[in-house]
Amino acid sequence: MRVAASIEYAGQDFSGWQKQPGVKTVQGELEKAIFSITKQKITTTAAGRTDAGVHALGQVIHFDTDLKRSMHSWVKGINAFLPGSIRIKWAKVVSDDFHARFSAKQREYQYLLLSKPINSAIMHNYCGWTFYKLNIDLIKQSLLKFKGKHDFNAFRSSECQAKSSVRTISKISVKQYGEYFLFTFEADAFLQHQIRNMMGTILKVGYGSIDISRVEFLLKQNDRRLVPATFSPNGLYLTNIRYDSVYGLPDMDNKIKINL
Repeated sequence: MRVAASIEYAGQDFSGWQKQPGVKTVQGELEKAIFSITKQKITTTAAGRTDAGVHALGQVIHFDTDLKRSMHSWVKGINAFLPGSIRIKWAKVVSDDFHARFSAKQREYQYLLLSKPINSAIMHNYCGWTFYKLNIDLIKQSLLKFKGKHDFNAFRSSECQAKSSVRTISKISVKQYGEYFLFTFEADAFLQHQIRNMMGTILKVGYGSIDISRVEFLLKQNDRRLVPATFSPNGLYLTNIRYDSVYGLPDMDNKIKINL
């Protein structure tokens, strides 16, 4: 039996999603919790491997098991053994051809940014921060340069193992809420560090350090060394993974909500 589940987690407590020896990871904690209720070593597969410090509102995983339990029992049981910064939101039996990563059609991330002279003591783990004053019109223009199908080789980590660096960004936007800026990115897939590297460039455009035309130049040059430094992981959230309706997963519309 294959089970799919949605996971929410606060990333500041973990060295990313993927299991690694000697460090605390989301996958490691999740599989320990599953073992606590099954006494079986069960491996989980995720839609995407988030980096250290990156959060998730709607990570999707799957795992295989021969144990018969209600979905409510899976959710309640696993959550009982998880740290407070990780929660299973729902679980569902799916067909054996479902794959959390390879069946995904679209992935959506949001980035929450605070633009203020002094960072927030309360929010610093949950948003990126810049002390520069930003021009939202320039930011919006720079976002348009990234939309569509491009080779994002210059905007990925040197450790990225993806065979192709071509990705298609279907939606990209920003909204301002006082001192906060909320960015939304949706694509077929993202490369390691792609959004954080894009954010570094977008913000330099936003406070006038580089011209908008620089974005097109960087996309064409395909040289990571020319791109500004990778921006903070703190404000990055994996919000939604889209799948074909044939799998019958619950509707997912996870969003960062800002109430001023």
